[in-house]
Amino acid sequence: MKSDRSVKISVASLDLTALREFLLDLFARLAYKEGDFLLSSGQRSSYYINGKPVTLNAEGALAVGRLLFSSLPDDTQAVAGLTLGADPIVSAVSIVSAYENRPIPALIIRKEAKEHGTQAYIEGPILAEGTKVVVLEDVVTTGKSAMLAVERLRGAGYECDRVIALVDREQGGAEFYQTQGLQFQSLFSIRDVQKRYSQLPIPL
Repeated sequence: MKSDRSVKISVASLDLTALREFLLDLFARLAYKEGDFLLSSGQRSSYYINGKPVTLNAEGALAVGRLLFSSLPDDTQAVAGLTLGADPIVSAVSIVSAYENRPIPALIIRKEAKEHGTQAYIEGPILAEGTKVVVLEDVVTTGKSAMLAVERLRGAGYECDRVIALVDREQGGAEFYQTQGLQFQSLFSIRDVQKRYSQLPIPL
């Protein structure tokens, strides 16, 4: 891939297996860092992974959109996620769905209701009660963030029983979702990202 143009063309046309490898490489190069970090959960960690440098990258967003769209159940009627991490993800999937002639709307869930206008928790089109919504997340640790999105969606009358993440840190999120009756899957485990990171060339 010698130029930005060649990268864009190949990301749009890569098969899903090659696309997954491309996205994994982006996570290892752009999202993963090692050191001493304090997580939002209050835990300390020897590594940190921030999905936004990938999901807000043009090629990364396209890869995320294509891979997650291909992972959605056939009966999915909308995708949603908790702001801020899921905003570019649900948008990417919705755009890809339009190109695939299976348009799926995106919803963004606020952490707190806005203080003006409709004071809504959910931003996006108003959908019919019982609409089947899949929650998308960038990185899952304990699972509590995406669970808040699930609760908001159910409170609005939507049907939500599945969470799909880009990366599972494998720190209890999957087990938590199981206790809540949710189906969970991720594109990558943290071990996948760490393995690819260890294979990157060392900068001179």
